[in-house]
Amino acid sequence: MNFIFKSLSELSSEAAIFLISESLNLPKTLVNLDQHNHIANAIKADRAFGGKSGQIVTVLAPHGFLQKQVIILCLGKAAEATNLTVQQAGGTLACKLNQIKISEADLVIDTMEEFKVDLGMNLAIGIKLKNYAFNKHYVAKKEEHELALSKVNILATSSNEEAFAQQEAILNGVIITRNLVSESPNNLFPASFATECEKLKAFGVKVTVLNKEDLQALKMGALLGVAQGSANEPRVVTMEWHGNNSKPNEITALVGKGVTFDSGGINLKPSQGIADMKYDMSGAGVVTGTMIALASRKAKANIIGAIGLVENMPSSTAQRPGDVVVSMSGQTIEVDNTDAEGRLVLADVMWYVQEKYKPRNLIDLATLTGAIVIALGDYYAGLFSNNDELAEHLYAAADKVGEQIWRLPLHDFYDKQINSDIADVKNTGQSGRGAGSITAAQFLKRFIKDCAWAHLDIAGVTWTKQDNDICPKGATGFGVRLLNQYIMDNIEHSA
Repeated sequence: MNFIFKSLSELSSEAAIFLISESLNLPKTLVNLDQHNHIANAIKADRAFGGKSGQIVTVLAPHGFLQKQVIILCLGKAAEATNLTVQQAGGTLACKLNQIKISEADLVIDTMEEFKVDLGMNLAIGIKLKNYAFNKHYVAKKEEHELALSKVNILATSSNEEAFAQQEAILNGVIITRNLVSESPNNLFPASFATECEKLKAFGVKVTVLNKEDLQALKMGALLGVAQGSANEPRVVTMEWHGNNSKPNEITALVGKGVTFDSGGINLKPSQGIADMKYDMSGAGVVTGTMIALASRKAKANIIGAIGLVENMPSSTAQRPGDVVVSMSGQTIEVDNTDAEGRLVLADVMWYVQEKYKPRNLIDLATLTGAIVIALGDYYAGLFSNNDELAEHLYAAADKVGEQIWRLPLHDFYDKQINSDIADVKNTGQSGRGAGSITAAQFLKRFIKDCAWAHLDIAGVTWTKQDNDICPKGATGFGVRLLNQYIMDNIEHSA
């Protein structure tokens, strides 16, 4: 959808949206238009309208209005308004506009000095995040799944279009991530995902695709072991954005788990919920969306995105429980459970990135464990890190964008649980499901050399089973905004 910035005098769409606070006082522009108090009386007549943030009154436009409808959106108490609450109100507004089939609307940002947040920016963010549908595969039902809203004109006395362009680039990255995560596994498999990544070349990103033979030459035995049960051969894709030529060696790496379908392998998953395992590539989707956002907004940072793309399937060639594989690092791994496959993929990709690019910071994202869902549910992602400063910076970024994370411990006690009796390490902990997210993170830590590292387990937050304020049911795109905010605050602003 499109956002166009205009002046307050350019009201022209079929619907006009005006903002009020808990006081219910009409903004000056609307007072001037509502000479017979038609709108004011309609607000008073709606007994359900109590001044809470996100509440909406819709009124057929009275005589003298160019618009067919006037929509009043309440933002609640000015003192309690935050970027997130205003974004949530924007999401609610998007739902309403689609419900009443509005294709173009004027959003009037009149003088509301009591609000200390950027209303236009945050409302637009909320509208864009909520105004999403993955509907490409509908044929017979296509029309009923199409969104009506396609254009919002932001009318204000002043606007920061440049700042919004930066945010819109990030939001487009979120949308691309959602599209990737929502795609069916017969359409999105390692080779086709790599082809999608190659489209980033148009944004100025250097894209390199490594095929099975390349991975064999690099001795990525852990990743190849996961992939060997599938007819779809693996890929590793690196995406390089060099936006700060003055500091070419200041590199941050983003690594994503890209299991395009996870059957569990020989340790086959139960049938309940197995169809959801198309989104086990969400970490790779987040990295891809983030790289597009960085390139689109010309980020002044040097970022390497790397994703390991495999399909984990059971077959006569599949990896067995009890197998021992040799990782790219040279460490041997006992495969105790073939459904603990994501950490094997990440182990080789993270090692490759460290060897090739020597990053100062490395952040990996993965739908790694069901245990993180047990621990944190579907609101917080799990954070593990070997560096307090990096962890704190990620916390700060998460708070700004409302993508919450919670740090869990790393400790020798848990590290000992992944010692193997026949190899250097095994891919599960001794206590089974107990502390499963922690032992998975401890496994990854064994493949970190000397850089600051953070691991985000996004298994609980990458998909929502019901609508929320700024996301319809389905893929959330969690992580794209967080990573961009982290890069803006800690890399670009210090450049």
